[in-house]
Amino acid sequence: MVNLCDLKKEPKINYPIFWDYKVIFEAHIQVDQVFKAILGQREYKFKHANSSVNGKYQSYLLSVYVDSKKDRLDIFEKLKSNSKFVL
Repeated sequence: MVNLCDLKKEPKINYPIFWDYKVIFEAHIQVDQVFKAILGQREYKFKHANSSVNGKYQSYLLSVYVDSKKDRLDIFEKLKSNSKFVL
């Protein structure tokens, strides 16, 4: 759970937690293989969220069980290096 008690401070996140990422790939990418390569045996689930108007891009909602801030940020960096965009 995230606690935003002060806007100038970093939110307090109670780990472990399922963390959601929105990941955008080019349409031809096999996302299941990318997620499996990055996350391995880690507990996760994903679903298709949206397609671009011209069909060039696909977005996915990825939920991953993370143990710590470092773990969460490491996954973010790996996703960023294998996709077009990560939120």
